Amino acid sequence: MNVKNMNRPSETDWARIDAMTDEMIDTSEIPPLTDEFFAKATLRMPRPSVTVTIHVEPEVLEWFKAQGDDYDRRMNAALRIYVEAHKDLIGQELRH
Repeated sequence: MNVKNMNRPSETDWARIDAMTDEMIDTSEIPPLTDEFFAKATLRMPRPSVTVTIHVEPEVLEWFKAQGDDYDRRMNAALRIYVEAHKDLIGQELRH
């Protein structure tokens, strides 16, 4: 992991994004949610998390903490993305 890249500020113009109204957002590529979609949809409640102790590099932890108070959720999301990308390699599937 490159610490130099982790410390670069976002190039996103967040002020412009915050100023956008719903009407200004292009949703033309999003398919409509039909009755068929909702008929097939199922409610999935989040599972309770498990508390663990792991060793991470100080710079990694500080980067996540700098993202906000919910840094632990962001770390979990990063781990989930990694697992999803590699689950076929180990033949296991995550339960949602």
